[in-house]
Amino acid sequence: MTNDKIQLPLLPLRGLLVFPSMVLHLDVGREKSISAIEKAMMENQYIFLAAQKRTRLKEPEPKDIYSIGTVSVVKQMIKLPNGTMRVLVEGLYRAEILRYVEQEQDFIVEVNKLPDIESDLYEQEALMRSLLTQFEKYTSLSQKITHETFATVADIDEPGRLADIITSHLSLKIKEKQALLETQAIKDRLQLLIQYISNEQKVLDLEKKIGQRVKTSMEKTQKEYYLREQLKAIQKELGEKDGKMGEVDDLREQINDSTMPGRIQTVALKELDRYEKVPQSSAESSVIRNYIEWLLALPWEEKTADRIDINQAEKILNREHYGLEKVKERILEYLAVQKLTSSIKGPILCLAGPPGVGKTSLAKSIAHAVNRNFIRISLGGIRDEAEIRGHRRTYIGAMPGRIIQGMKKAKTINPVFLLDEIDKMAHDFRGDPSSALLEVLDPEQNRQFSDHFIEETYDLSNVLFIATANYINNIPAPLLDRMEVISIAGYTEIEKQHIAKRHLLPKQLKENGLTKGQLQMRDNALQKLIRLYTREAGVRNLERQLAALCRKAAKLVVSGKKKRIVITENILEELLGKPLYRYGLVEKEHQVGTATGLAYTAVGGDTLAIEVSHYPGKGKLTLTGKLGDVMQESAQAAFSYIRSRATELNIDPSFYENCDIHIHVPEGATPKDGPSAGITMATALVSSLTGRAVRKEVAMTGEITLRGRVLPIGGLKEKTLSAHRAGISTVIIPEDNKKDIESIPESVRKDLTFITVRHLDQVLQHALVGEQDESNKS
Repeated sequence: MTNDKIQLPLLPLRGLLVFPSMVLHLDVGREKSISAIEKAMMENQYIFLAAQKRTRLKEPEPKDIYSIGTVSVVKQMIKLPNGTMRVLVEGLYRAEILRYVEQEQDFIVEVNKLPDIESDLYEQEALMRSLLTQFEKYTSLSQKITHETFATVADIDEPGRLADIITSHLSLKIKEKQALLETQAIKDRLQLLIQYISNEQKVLDLEKKIGQRVKTSMEKTQKEYYLREQLKAIQKELGEKDGKMGEVDDLREQINDSTMPGRIQTVALKELDRYEKVPQSSAESSVIRNYIEWLLALPWEEKTADRIDINQAEKILNREHYGLEKVKERILEYLAVQKLTSSIKGPILCLAGPPGVGKTSLAKSIAHAVNRNFIRISLGGIRDEAEIRGHRRTYIGAMPGRIIQGMKKAKTINPVFLLDEIDKMAHDFRGDPSSALLEVLDPEQNRQFSDHFIEETYDLSNVLFIATANYINNIPAPLLDRMEVISIAGYTEIEKQHIAKRHLLPKQLKENGLTKGQLQMRDNALQKLIRLYTREAGVRNLERQLAALCRKAAKLVVSGKKKRIVITENILEELLGKPLYRYGLVEKEHQVGTATGLAYTAVGGDTLAIEVSHYPGKGKLTLTGKLGDVMQESAQAAFSYIRSRATELNIDPSFYENCDIHIHVPEGATPKDGPSAGITMATALVSSLTGRAVRKEVAMTGEITLRGRVLPIGGLKEKTLSAHRAGISTVIIPEDNKKDIESIPESVRKDLTFITVRHLDQVLQHALVGEQDESNKS
């Protein structure tokens, strides 16, 4: 090869270089590489070898290949059974690629020879001797190079060839070897190689010191080491994947493949390194593993795509819930805002109302409408802060809090998260869980929620939180401030009938294996069931009674006594027995000393009969019926007002000296409290003392002052529904509550007459019948 410029096939090398005078075996498997070898064998056996810049690249382009390489000759070629080719090559001289002649089937390049550049002979000789001295020291430290190899190298008297041969025996990086290959000046090549060998000697010295330390450590723990190796062998024979080591490898692979953020991944890998070093029999081993598994199980980036279609959401809410128009309207407004802002920030919804009115199912419908996963946790009875924030990992049996557990079950970072019974939480010496919830429900803080078990912050800002409560007065003020309350008062009889027909009865027929043809229910029977067998704001007990009917019908069908059952009023009583409740609480006649009040309880509105009797005595006031402090104070206020206005009310001013008064509220086993019975107690007192009867169709609610003023109350909607269920036709309410009448369903409003009052005198004017009976005057 006399011409300096020639065209040769190019064989890109991965992870190695070939120097001049170097003989090496290569395994070739890529199509272009095999084609280059075959083309070289068909011509003059010459080929150009150059290294790739990136080792893992399977199909390199010209820009991915170093331009300077080695012109070599193919000495031998063997085709292996697996389709690869093994060749023996010998490097001849350095050359540089001038241009690529062909790139499609294989690489054909035009190269130019790069000759060695000589310098001062004495300087080269000195550098050769220094190089040999350094290489000898390196040989003594390295276990890979034998003394025979050094003896062979020492006989070489050509400085350029010496540098290339020594380079081929060193464990240098590809970039370092490429730098030596590209250096034409022999002097510079020798100096660079001496520097590389000096650095390698330092590394080998350090490796030797580390090896000695490891050896010392192994001697100390030799017994434990051999026992571990025996344990690995036993586990392998039993079919386990290398015992703990295999488990560590699996966990490391899961961590690397997970979507957790970089900071969490770093923590997980650090804990995994600790787990690998801790003995498997140690208690800490299971603690660390449990922690790593929790980090892997939590969703970090997975989310469901929101589908906020207002029209579709409205259809879903109407299909799954009857009535509750204002509630559904507020939910649709909420979803509309989320769609426009593309953000979940905003008030946390709190669905408040009696049991059985559909709070939980409404939350499920919201999740269905926005295409999100639904998770529910019950907070009833929780009194430990750790239930929310989790336990420290140092405790035995430590676990994350309910929030993190819920996120694990949700498997996405944007579920609809229902906090059920948020008003039932308590607190004691173990902490206040409601205070821990403040961070969860605050949009400004929950981006970095801190759980004691996980320790690292977790982002809850994408979660749509919905809470439910029966009685908002039991929710701490700071927590209530973070929520927007949507009140669900209860259902009217008409709404209950529709719900029973559309939802409850078909559901119970399916659950009890019946068809519509086997069981039918008349409207009058359903009305009787609602009035006489249930008394509630919701429909939970109604569903239980329908389930009982279906079970009894199933028994009749299976026994062959009947094939088809139509439930009428008479059959209803045969199947369920005598009615459980009286329809309504309206008296048949006007009563003296008895007034009907309206109460708001944790299970909805209810009617409250207040009875007063007086008899000769010394002015003692007796209160019975398990009344709370506030209710007792209302009775005292009513009594004091009547004493101050006795003359105007046509009552003997000295009545409190001549008679005792007994105020009783029936159902004494049930605790009762609240200020809204004030005017009811006063009316019953005046009725008893004057002998004037209280109208049977009138119910009332309102707080009273010592001057007879009537103050506003809460829960008017719930109280009005209970009055409607009880058959009341007239309701006396404080004038300041007039604005709340609009919240009452139209079907209830049209059956009731509302009288608004400012003073007790107005109450007495509308509630009492006729004039004073002188014979009853005290």
